[in-house]
Amino acid sequence: MTFAIWAIIIGALLTTMALSGSLLKRLPLSTAMLYLAAGVALGPAGWALMTPHPLSHAGILEKVAEVAVLVSLFSAGLKLGLPLSDKHWRMPVRLAFVSMTLTVALIVVIAMFGLGLSLGAAVLLGGILAPTDPVLASDVQVENAGDRDRVRFSLTAEGGLNDGTAFPFVMLGLGLLGLHDLGIGGWRWLTIDVLWATAGGLLIGGTLGTLIGKLVVYLRSRHKESVGLDEFLALGLIALAYGVAVLGHAYGFLAVFAAGLALQRVKEHDAGGGGRAAAASAGQQSKRRREERATDPEHASAYLMQAVRGFNEQLERIGEVGVVLVVGAMLAFITVSAGAAWFVLILFVVVRPVSVWLGLLGAPISRDQRIMISWFGIRGIGSIYYLMYAINHGLSRPLAEQIIAITLTTVTVSIVMHGISVTPLMNLYARRKARRAGR
Repeated sequence: MTFAIWAIIIGALLTTMALSGSLLKRLPLSTAMLYLAAGVALGPAGWALMTPHPLSHAGILEKVAEVAVLVSLFSAGLKLGLPLSDKHWRMPVRLAFVSMTLTVALIVVIAMFGLGLSLGAAVLLGGILAPTDPVLASDVQVENAGDRDRVRFSLTAEGGLNDGTAFPFVMLGLGLLGLHDLGIGGWRWLTIDVLWATAGGLLIGGTLGTLIGKLVVYLRSRHKESVGLDEFLALGLIALAYGVAVLGHAYGFLAVFAAGLALQRVKEHDAGGGGRAAAASAGQQSKRRREERATDPEHASAYLMQAVRGFNEQLERIGEVGVVLVVGAMLAFITVSAGAAWFVLILFVVVRPVSVWLGLLGAPISRDQRIMISWFGIRGIGSIYYLMYAINHGLSRPLAEQIIAITLTTVTVSIVMHGISVTPLMNLYARRKARRAGR
């Protein structure tokens, strides 16, 4: 197929999404559902214009998914404006560590006794499917940096954190399969893969985000320098945080999330209350006026955040298009067994709710909020990345094919079920919340 044909297909898809965005927000549909359907149509099950076999193309698919996840994690960090000392952070931390660990444990039990997988394969499957997705969950994420809604904040922060905290379980699964060095008695896995890689990733990303953010605001507000090219700043910080973390044997996903979170903290030093409004109206100002705002000590940090966040959200949407299209095309290469079908059903209606309820025992949330968090454990691009990462580390073909079928089925079911339910459920939640506030 010629480049011109691909240009027409991609152009038509993106234009359609842009024109129908407002309509989709009112319907029980999500953009990911349409991308998935387009992928099926373009793949071997349809016109066969793209044939991304998950085994033959695992290398490039891993990198594509990795880039999409990195951009989405940075974007998630930028959205979370509440101070780290705020009590709202307690719930997502419990979800990302306690609930995710419980999710992996439950998956291991079900996979071993229900699917006949070995311990190593079951742990690996748990690590692949446990993290929730910050890309496909945009409809349930915070609406602004100061959003204090417990459901939206918890789901946004959970998706940002657990895409990185799932890595130790993936490495443990690979180690139990003989594909990764766990050390004698698991010492290397515990000290390097769990403790250092997690803490190091957060530390590296947080440090870089803080230093670069403060440097840019200082140069702009004090010396009128480093104005413009905020898009380069976003890409540069993502690349720096990821690269330094990986070279330091830490988790790049956590580093990038922490970098976005730290950059967002720079806004807290805004000297005046008008920064956000000034940044929001920046596009309506002349070039000279925008430069004045960007270098104003009272507005520089807010202006920076607005520019970086807007660019990053657009990149996130592009990554969603690419990866979900590929997922749709890959469905033609799998055969879904009855075992895989009931496993996926149990994952969403039993494993996720049980792990959330246990992980949030005693948390100050209402029954409605607990149900919403339990339901919206969306699986997506993070799982695709971990799947391809495992394949590239030498999974045997029979095991790889089995895990591919389960993972792609899980992601597809999640896209459809959550895509259909997100609009009516979030509208219902908003109405109930408004009624409680009006009492």
